[in-house]
Amino acid sequence: MRYVSTRGGGEPQRFSDILLEGLALDGGLYVPEEYPQVSSGELSAMRSMAYPELTFALLSKFMDDIPAGDLRRMVNGTYTKEVFGTDEIVPVKKLEQGLYLLGLSEGPTLAFKDIALQLLGRLFEHTLAQRNEPLNILGATSGDTGSAAEYALRGRKGIRVFMLSPIGRMSEFQRRQMYTLSDPNIFNIAIRGTFDDCQDIVKALNEDAAFKKRYKLGAVNSINWARIAAQIVYYFWACVRVARENGEPDFAVPTGNFGNILAGYIAKRMGLPIRRLILATNENNALEEFFKTGVYRPRKGSEVAATSSPSMDISKASNFERYVFDLVGRDVGRMAKLWSDLKENGYFDVSKAGEFARLAEDGFVAGSSTHADRLATIRAFHEKYGVLIDPHTADGVKVGLEHREKGVPLVCLETARPAKFAATIREAVGQEPPMPESFRKLANMPEHFEVLPPDNEAVGAYIARRIA
Repeated sequence: MRYVSTRGGGEPQRFSDILLEGLALDGGLYVPEEYPQVSSGELSAMRSMAYPELTFALLSKFMDDIPAGDLRRMVNGTYTKEVFGTDEIVPVKKLEQGLYLLGLSEGPTLAFKDIALQLLGRLFEHTLAQRNEPLNILGATSGDTGSAAEYALRGRKGIRVFMLSPIGRMSEFQRRQMYTLSDPNIFNIAIRGTFDDCQDIVKALNEDAAFKKRYKLGAVNSINWARIAAQIVYYFWACVRVARENGEPDFAVPTGNFGNILAGYIAKRMGLPIRRLILATNENNALEEFFKTGVYRPRKGSEVAATSSPSMDISKASNFERYVFDLVGRDVGRMAKLWSDLKENGYFDVSKAGEFARLAEDGFVAGSSTHADRLATIRAFHEKYGVLIDPHTADGVKVGLEHREKGVPLVCLETARPAKFAATIREAVGQEPPMPESFRKLANMPEHFEVLPPDNEAVGAYIARRIA
């Protein structure tokens, strides 16, 4: 398996090389030269596999330059009851006939990011040990990626983590989960701006080839292909269970940076019988607009609303580039034109091009949710099923139910635990969400972070000082 850039630069790379790079040198994102296919026989065999066995079977297709014994050992060490609290790892919860909740928030930071990042920490440490090299992770978070990455990488040999987050735009739980860490290899940087400002800084410093090489920068954001690969697994896990009983399912996916739903799209391209991918945004609905109109117009920082589903307060969805690359038939010239339009005009438009028809062919439908919608959905789910869901999951459920069709199973992705968003849960149902005992102590722990302006040079200088 080799990987190429969405912008056409450089030579195809093996997995272990792109694992440590994040962005390609030309500023693009790595994707497989072609997606591996899964046969009907393989799908049938997957029904009886435990989660680690399924993960190994799929990831070995993408990571074939890692010795099979090493990959199996890392997978088996990651997906355990001790780490995820259940032997299932990702429980498929049946709420009623044809309606399911996919439990992705069982990990140590109570968010779906743990599924990939717990494995990524081991992959990093393994590869760095093989090469006897250090790695400095530069990431941006709108809430959950930061804590999941830091909990996965704290104390890992040869790794430092510099995590940018938008000050005042995360929930209190998310903030404390990150900022209370005191490990010497963890550096939290609070940016006076939005998540998009944070993400722009990460991209700019990664695109500075000299800076990236000198300070050995890597990425844990979903621009890192390994995260997407690990997320593909739970679509297979859910689909082979649900489809056996009901036929091809729809998946409702809360969507911010497009990584989670991209994994579903790739699973579908690999041969998984997914019927539709229902994309749900919050009030920051640039992606909904694209899938309905063919016009992609990321919002300016001043236009990005601070909402009660803050991990989706994103305008520029970085993983979207991977999908657009496929949408235009991997035509590098067409990609360059679209990205030139985006830079010069603030948008690009495929509404009159042949690509627009592919959106439906690829199985995408889209919708959005508001704060009032989230409250109503959380309340209704609690009253009807006795289940509390977080605001992001509620966005997905609301849009999923709007597109639900009779006789078609609907799988809603549960992306975080309600404990992370207690204020919204109190507003919705008038009670506190259950708080894991291990997190109660966070309220009394000191916080460690540095406040910086949304400025590439300021962040670059901070990193240089800490590495020198």
